[in-house]
Amino acid sequence: MPMKANNYKTLGPQAARLVVELHERGQTLFSLGDVEALIRLAPKSARNFAAALVSRGVATRLKPGLFILVPFELGREREYFGNPYIVARELANDPNYYISHASAMDIHQMTTQPQLVVYASAPKRVRPRTVLGTEFRFVRCRKSAIFGIVEHWIIKTDKVKVSNLERTVIDGLTRPEYCGGITEVAKGLSMRRDDMDALKLVDYAIRLKIGAVIRRLGFLLELFEMDKPHEIKKLQKRLTSSYELLDPLLPNEGKHITRWKLRLNVAPEEIEAVRST
Repeated sequence: MPMKANNYKTLGPQAARLVVELHERGQTLFSLGDVEALIRLAPKSARNFAAALVSRGVATRLKPGLFILVPFELGREREYFGNPYIVARELANDPNYYISHASAMDIHQMTTQPQLVVYASAPKRVRPRTVLGTEFRFVRCRKSAIFGIVEHWIIKTDKVKVSNLERTVIDGLTRPEYCGGITEVAKGLSMRRDDMDALKLVDYAIRLKIGAVIRRLGFLLELFEMDKPHEIKKLQKRLTSSYELLDPLLPNEGKHITRWKLRLNVAPEEIEAVRST
């Protein structure tokens, strides 16, 4: 059966000009503003032009006003969104964003689990989105809490902001639910322990001023024998009399450990077992 003509990707003169201009800039993502500027279209014409690119499979719409070119080497494939972490950066649309939690663990090779959700943090509220079956979630954070962030070349031509090793652990101890639970955070810490700066971990925990994080960090540092007496004392000075759960995702049960004011609702043996996996 012959292929319908509209199943082929075609480029008119204006579309070809846009594609060439974007490639010369090393740019695959583009906005309606780019369309207006590069091929000199009025706003309404730019919207219609972009819609036509999507309908012909030349571009994919990521969100209103934001598109990505579909590589020609994909042939007749009409849906494509490129690197998910670059997409997360664009969806966040905030210079203070950073790739975080389980996604940062993935970038830093701190996990063995497949990642089904892409996480980023930003000071402003960003609603979750699903793009071509991939879920993007955005964790709101205080602007004053943005530290320990580095730039990472995610592909040869583009980079993203991501929490460094230590900040990734601290974010995981703050919100284990975005990393698969405290055991996954502990596994990530163990996998990269030789590259971790324990002093930096302690500094970050103290800067955040979150009691549960200070408790969980101190417990894990001692459990994994990464503790330094002076740094442990700095953490313990900031303990209060109340107890926190080691893993807030699990039931309020298990023994209490006075040294860290924690309720161990995950057995230490279970956490230690991740060191051999």
